[in-house]
Amino acid sequence: MQLDQPLSEKEFDELDSFLLSDRSPEDAMTMDILHGYLTAIAIGPETIMPAEWLKKVWGKEETDVPKFKHEKEEQRILELIMRFMNEVLVTFEVAPKEFEPLFVEHEHEGQTLIDAEAWCWGFWEGMELRPGSWDPIWESEVGDLMRPIYLLGADEIEEEELPLVEDPVKAHKLAQELEANLPAIYKFWVPRRKPAVETVKREEPKVGRNDDCPCGSGKKFKKCHGADTAE
Repeated sequence: MQLDQPLSEKEFDELDSFLLSDRSPEDAMTMDILHGYLTAIAIGPETIMPAEWLKKVWGKEETDVPKFKHEKEEQRILELIMRFMNEVLVTFEVAPKEFEPLFVEHEHEGQTLIDAEAWCWGFWEGMELRPGSWDPIWESEVGDLMRPIYLLGADEIEEEELPLVEDPVKAHKLAQELEANLPAIYKFWVPRRKPAVETVKREEPKVGRNDDCPCGSGKKFKKCHGADTAE
Protein backbone atom coordinates (compact mmCIF):
# COMPACT_ATOMS: atom_id res chain seq x y z
CA MET A 1 0.00 0.00 0.00
CA GLN A 2 1.34 3.39 -0.96
CA LEU A 3 1.58 6.00 1.78
CA ASP A 4 -0.08 8.63 -0.41
CA GLN A 5 -3.30 6.59 -0.59
CA PRO A 6 -6.10 8.20 1.47
CA LEU A 7 -7.73 6.06 4.14
CA SER A 8 -10.85 4.22 3.05
CA GLU A 9 -13.88 4.34 5.35
CA LYS A 10 -13.02 0.84 6.54
CA GLU A 11 -9.41 1.82 7.29
CA PHE A 12 -10.55 4.98 9.07
CA ASP A 13 -12.74 2.82 11.32
CA GLU A 14 -9.86 0.39 11.84
CA LEU A 15 -7.57 3.14 13.13
CA ASP A 16 -10.39 4.67 15.15
CA SER A 17 -11.10 1.33 16.82
CA PHE A 18 -7.46 0.79 17.74
CA LEU A 19 -7.09 4.28 19.25
CA LEU A 20 -10.18 3.67 21.38
CA SER A 21 -9.23 0.11 22.35
CA ASP A 22 -7.76 -1.08 25.64
CA ARG A 23 -4.46 -1.69 23.87
CA SER A 24 -3.98 2.04 23.33
CA PRO A 25 -2.89 4.14 26.33
CA GLU A 26 -5.65 5.89 28.23
CA ASP A 27 -4.46 9.29 26.97
CA ALA A 28 -4.11 8.27 23.32
CA MET A 29 -5.62 10.70 20.84
CA THR A 30 -9.02 10.10 19.29
CA MET A 31 -9.42 10.54 15.54
CA ASP A 32 -10.64 14.16 15.74
CA ILE A 33 -7.84 15.15 18.14
CA LEU A 34 -5.32 13.33 15.94
CA HIS A 35 -6.59 15.12 12.84
CA GLY A 36 -6.13 18.52 14.49
CA TYR A 37 -2.68 17.50 15.73
CA LEU A 38 -1.56 16.36 12.29
CA THR A 39 -2.95 19.52 10.70
CA ALA A 40 -0.85 21.76 12.95
CA ILE A 41 2.25 19.75 12.09
CA ALA A 42 1.43 19.75 8.38
CA ILE A 43 0.83 23.49 7.96
CA GLY A 44 2.95 24.96 10.76
CA PRO A 45 6.27 26.83 10.88
CA GLU A 46 8.64 23.84 10.91
CA THR A 47 8.90 20.41 9.37
CA ILE A 48 8.75 17.90 12.23
CA MET A 49 9.84 14.32 11.69
CA PRO A 50 7.47 11.43 12.51
CA ALA A 51 9.95 9.97 15.00
CA GLU A 52 9.19 13.01 17.18
CA TRP A 53 5.49 13.61 16.70
CA LEU A 54 4.33 9.97 16.66
CA LYS A 55 5.16 9.53 20.36
CA LYS A 56 2.66 12.23 21.33
CA VAL A 57 -0.18 10.37 19.60
CA TRP A 58 -0.17 7.87 22.46
CA GLY A 59 0.12 10.35 25.34
CA LYS A 60 2.42 12.84 27.02
CA GLU A 61 4.47 10.39 29.09
CA GLU A 62 7.29 8.15 27.87
CA THR A 63 5.39 5.20 29.37
CA ASP A 64 2.38 5.89 27.12
CA VAL A 65 2.93 3.24 24.47
CA PRO A 66 0.42 1.00 22.68
CA LYS A 67 0.32 -2.77 23.19
CA PHE A 68 0.53 -4.21 19.71
CA LYS A 69 -0.22 -7.92 19.26
CA HIS A 70 2.74 -8.33 16.94
CA GLU A 71 5.08 -6.42 14.65
CA LYS A 72 2.72 -6.74 11.69
CA GLU A 73 -0.03 -4.96 13.59
CA GLU A 74 2.36 -2.21 14.66
CA GLN A 75 3.40 -1.65 11.05
CA ARG A 76 -0.23 -1.58 10.00
CA ILE A 77 -1.32 1.03 12.58
CA LEU A 78 1.70 3.25 11.91
CA GLU A 79 1.02 3.01 8.18
CA LEU A 80 -2.57 4.16 8.73
CA ILE A 81 -1.43 7.12 10.83
CA MET A 82 1.16 8.12 8.21
CA ARG A 83 -1.42 7.92 5.44
CA PHE A 84 -3.80 9.99 7.55
CA MET A 85 -1.05 12.60 7.84
CA ASN A 86 -0.17 12.48 4.15
CA GLU A 87 -3.82 13.03 3.24
CA VAL A 88 -3.69 16.30 5.21
CA LEU A 89 -0.41 17.33 3.57
CA VAL A 90 -1.55 16.56 0.04
CA THR A 91 -4.89 18.34 0.45
CA PHE A 92 -3.18 21.56 1.54
CA GLU A 93 -0.60 21.32 -1.23
CA VAL A 94 -3.14 20.65 -3.97
CA ALA A 95 -6.41 22.26 -2.86
CA PRO A 96 -6.20 23.97 0.57
CA LYS A 97 -9.68 25.45 0.27
CA GLU A 98 -11.11 21.93 0.06
CA PHE A 99 -9.62 20.84 3.38
CA GLU A 100 -12.26 19.64 5.83
CA PRO A 101 -11.36 19.46 9.53
CA LEU A 102 -12.70 16.42 11.34
CA PHE A 103 -15.25 18.18 13.53
CA VAL A 104 -17.94 16.45 15.57
CA GLU A 105 -21.61 17.05 14.80
CA HIS A 106 -24.26 17.18 17.51
CA GLU A 107 -27.89 18.13 17.88
CA HIS A 108 -28.86 21.24 19.84
CA GLU A 109 -32.43 22.48 20.06
CA GLY A 110 -33.34 20.95 16.72
CA GLN A 111 -30.20 22.20 14.97
CA THR A 112 -27.22 20.19 13.76
CA LEU A 113 -24.17 22.02 15.04
CA ILE A 114 -20.45 21.33 14.76
CA ASP A 115 -18.11 21.08 17.72
CA ALA A 116 -14.44 21.81 16.96
CA GLU A 117 -13.14 21.68 20.53
CA ALA A 118 -11.44 18.26 20.39
CA TRP A 119 -9.94 19.03 16.98
CA CYS A 120 -8.55 22.30 18.35
CA TRP A 121 -7.10 20.51 21.39
CA GLY A 122 -5.17 18.37 18.92
CA PHE A 123 -4.07 21.39 16.90
CA TRP A 124 -2.85 23.02 20.11
CA GLU A 125 -0.85 19.88 20.97
CA GLY A 126 0.78 20.11 17.55
CA MET A 127 1.67 23.75 18.17
CA GLU A 128 3.19 22.81 21.53
CA LEU A 129 5.85 20.79 19.70
CA ARG A 130 7.32 24.14 18.55
CA PRO A 131 5.56 26.81 20.65
CA GLY A 132 8.00 29.68 20.04
CA SER A 133 8.04 29.06 16.29
CA TRP A 134 4.38 30.03 16.04
CA ASP A 135 5.00 33.55 17.39
CA PRO A 136 5.31 35.23 13.95
CA ILE A 137 1.69 34.53 13.00
CA TRP A 138 0.33 35.54 16.42
CA GLU A 139 2.24 38.82 16.17
CA SER A 140 1.41 39.50 12.50
CA GLU A 141 -1.39 41.47 10.89
CA VAL A 142 -3.22 38.16 10.32
CA GLY A 143 -2.99 37.07 13.96
CA ASP A 144 -6.79 37.07 14.25
CA LEU A 145 -6.82 33.97 12.04
CA MET A 146 -5.65 32.02 15.08
CA ARG A 147 -8.31 33.31 17.47
CA PRO A 148 -10.81 30.42 17.02
CA ILE A 149 -8.01 27.91 17.65
CA TYR A 150 -7.02 29.79 20.78
CA LEU A 151 -10.58 30.03 22.11
CA LEU A 152 -11.43 26.39 21.45
CA GLY A 153 -8.05 24.75 22.00
CA ALA A 154 -6.07 26.60 24.65
CA ASP A 155 -5.89 25.17 28.17
CA GLU A 156 -6.91 28.53 29.61
CA ILE A 157 -8.77 31.51 28.17
CA GLU A 158 -9.98 34.73 29.75
CA GLU A 159 -13.10 34.51 31.88
CA GLU A 160 -14.93 37.01 29.69
CA GLU A 161 -14.23 34.77 26.67
CA LEU A 162 -15.89 31.68 28.17
CA PRO A 163 -19.41 32.50 26.83
CA LEU A 164 -18.00 32.31 23.29
CA VAL A 165 -17.17 28.63 23.71
CA GLU A 166 -19.77 27.52 26.26
CA ASP A 167 -22.69 28.56 24.04
CA PRO A 168 -23.09 25.76 21.42
CA VAL A 169 -24.29 28.16 18.72
CA LYS A 170 -21.37 30.54 19.25
CA ALA A 171 -18.94 27.62 19.36
CA HIS A 172 -20.44 26.40 16.08
CA LYS A 173 -19.74 29.79 14.49
CA LEU A 174 -16.17 29.70 15.78
CA ALA A 175 -15.72 26.28 14.16
CA GLN A 176 -16.99 27.64 10.85
CA GLU A 177 -14.64 30.61 11.14
CA LEU A 178 -11.75 28.29 11.93
CA GLU A 179 -12.37 26.13 8.87
CA ALA A 180 -12.48 29.23 6.67
CA ASN A 181 -9.20 30.49 8.19
CA LEU A 182 -7.10 27.35 7.71
CA PRO A 183 -6.11 27.97 4.05
CA ALA A 184 -4.84 31.45 5.00
CA ILE A 185 -2.89 30.04 7.96
CA TYR A 186 -1.30 27.53 5.61
CA LYS A 187 -0.53 30.29 3.10
CA PHE A 188 1.14 32.40 5.81
CA TRP A 189 3.63 29.64 6.65
CA VAL A 190 4.46 28.40 3.13
CA PRO A 191 7.26 30.94 2.47
CA ARG A 192 8.42 30.86 6.10
CA ARG A 193 8.41 27.12 6.77
CA LYS A 194 11.72 25.78 8.04
CA PRO A 195 13.10 22.35 7.10
CA ALA A 196 13.54 19.65 9.70
CA VAL A 197 16.60 20.05 11.90
CA GLU A 198 18.61 16.88 12.44
CA THR A 199 20.90 16.49 15.42
CA VAL A 200 24.25 15.15 14.27
CA LYS A 201 26.06 13.07 16.84
CA ARG A 202 29.83 13.54 16.92
CA GLU A 203 31.42 10.11 16.48
CA GLU A 204 34.97 11.22 17.39
CA PRO A 205 36.12 13.24 20.40
CA LYS A 206 36.35 16.98 19.89
CA VAL A 207 39.84 18.22 18.93
CA GLY A 208 41.37 20.37 21.67
CA ARG A 209 43.23 23.60 20.93
CA ASN A 210 46.52 22.03 22.07
CA ASP A 211 46.03 18.74 20.19
CA ASP A 212 47.64 17.98 16.83
CA CYS A 213 45.51 19.30 13.98
CA PRO A 214 43.61 16.44 12.25
CA CYS A 215 44.55 17.92 8.86
CA GLY A 216 47.95 16.22 9.11
CA SER A 217 50.04 19.39 9.07
CA GLY A 218 51.82 18.45 12.28
CA LYS A 219 50.90 21.80 13.84
CA LYS A 220 48.87 22.26 16.99
CA PHE A 221 45.20 22.73 16.20
CA LYS A 222 45.04 26.27 17.61
CA LYS A 223 47.99 27.42 15.47
CA CYS A 224 46.99 25.63 12.29
CA HIS A 225 43.37 26.74 12.58
CA GLY A 226 44.39 30.23 13.60
CA ALA A 227 46.72 30.58 10.60
CA ASP A 228 43.93 29.48 8.26
CA THR A 229 41.44 31.95 9.61
CA ALA A 230 43.97 34.80 9.61
CA GLU A 231 44.52 34.55 5.88
